Amino acid sequence: MRIGELSRRTGVSTRLLRYYEEQGLLQPERDTNGYRRYHADAAERVARIRELLAAGLTTDVIRDLMPCAQSGGLVGCARSSRLLDDQLARVEDQMDELRRKREALLEVTGAMETRRLEDEALLAEALRSA
Repeated sequence: MRIGELSRRTGVSTRLLRYYEEQGLLQPERDTNGYRRYHADAAERVARIRELLAAGLTTDVIRDLMPCAQSGGLVGCARSSRLLDDQLARVEDQMDELRRKREALLEVTGAMETRRLEDEALLAEALRSA
């Protein structure tokens, strides 16, 4: 199938399909006129790519995982397990960092609110004294 057909079947723009090709995620053949020709399983491959991107994986990691991809999903080979475990650890680290940032922001906003209340109390006291 040509790139336009693959785009219609998958809902992915032709521009993005060309990007996937540049990243080594799709390997179309070329007709004698230079047009891309995709295999019948390309729509499933694009769906897998989209699924992995939605899981937060980079195109580099996806390219490394694709040899473990078969019809219906990823095969639980040692390579795919290691790559996914590494990515999961990265996400866990990012979540920990976000929790630390959240706590720091809560401390700052709490301190600001305390200061605002103190300032209002001082102002109210000054107005009563005046």
